[in-house]
Amino acid sequence: MKKVSVQCRDVRLAFGSTEVLKGIDLDIQPGEFFALLGPSGSGKSTLLRLIAGFNRNQGGQVLIDGVDVSGKAPWERNIGMVFQSYALWPHLSVWDNVAFGLVERRIDKATIAQKVGAALELVGLAPYGQRRPNQLSGGQQQRVALARTIVIEPQVLLLDEPLSNLDKTLRVQMRRELLALQRRLGITTIFVTHDQEEAMTTADRMAVLDQGVVQQVGPPSTLYDDPVNSFVANFVGTMNLLPGQVRERGAQALTLNVGGVGDLQFPRVGAAPPGDRLMVSFRPHSLRVDVAAAGRDPGLLWMPGTVESLEFLGEFTRYHVRVGAHRIAVDEAHRAGLRAWAVGSAVTLGLDPSQVRLLAD
Repeated sequence: MKKVSVQCRDVRLAFGSTEVLKGIDLDIQPGEFFALLGPSGSGKSTLLRLIAGFNRNQGGQVLIDGVDVSGKAPWERNIGMVFQSYALWPHLSVWDNVAFGLVERRIDKATIAQKVGAALELVGLAPYGQRRPNQLSGGQQQRVALARTIVIEPQVLLLDEPLSNLDKTLRVQMRRELLALQRRLGITTIFVTHDQEEAMTTADRMAVLDQGVVQQVGPPSTLYDDPVNSFVANFVGTMNLLPGQVRERGAQALTLNVGGVGDLQFPRVGAAPPGDRLMVSFRPHSLRVDVAAAGRDPGLLWMPGTVESLEFLGEFTRYHVRVGAHRIAVDEAHRAGLRAWAVGSAVTLGLDPSQVRLLAD
């Protein structure tokens, strides 16, 4: 099957006076696994349904393989969609559910039998063809929904939070299977989720949306390491954000005064955002916790604080440390026998300047 691109050009949509999509521009590459990530109400599911043809854009273009499909009905777009609820026919067998789209297209019986058999084999459900959906587990029902979608050989596969009804263990298993299936088929796939872990572990690239606006597009590692603004920084992973006042912009370093912390100097890595006020952003795992005054690494920025609370999360312990007027999250990797810092402990946090990103306030 030919791999196709999906492009959105200044796509706009409003429900009444409420703008839901505000000039969306996206370029999804042929065969790419692309995720739309954002909170509830960000417009990600609306955009997915618009690409499918269930919503109609009131401005801009939706192009599939370079062809504008904005005026086409859903069944004219050769797109397959898996819904959050799976939407299986409860009175039909697994086989008949998968065959439904082919029957509607008036495909001959021999071809239907061959295609349905191949689709069920592909998702590991060949022995389950005569069962009803209510006789299957949640993961198996999801596989049926996938088989029913891929059997029609769509150019684009759309997934609207298809894993949200599964428990955590099954969700992890199914996202791996989903990615393996997509790689095997090579089909361009757009995956909507509000779960950052799902997006980061499956997507080649992803777009973060907020209030109908694309905030940033790129590989998961880029959005995690180099967010363009505080919204992306907070939404993709956990981020500490400290407001700072610019004291000095030198050729090699930038000095910021952070309220309650004092002056901190950062190397000029790339162009710092303009403005007198900047946000100092850094991840919880980029900090080191210490108490000794001597022997500290001079390459780190050290900030005194007090442990206010802690959460044991298995692989690591997350501390919340009061530094001046700020509450900073600190992750310390756990290992057997490691003693936790007690609530109320006076500690000093060491921050690697190379792990800091400066954002516009």
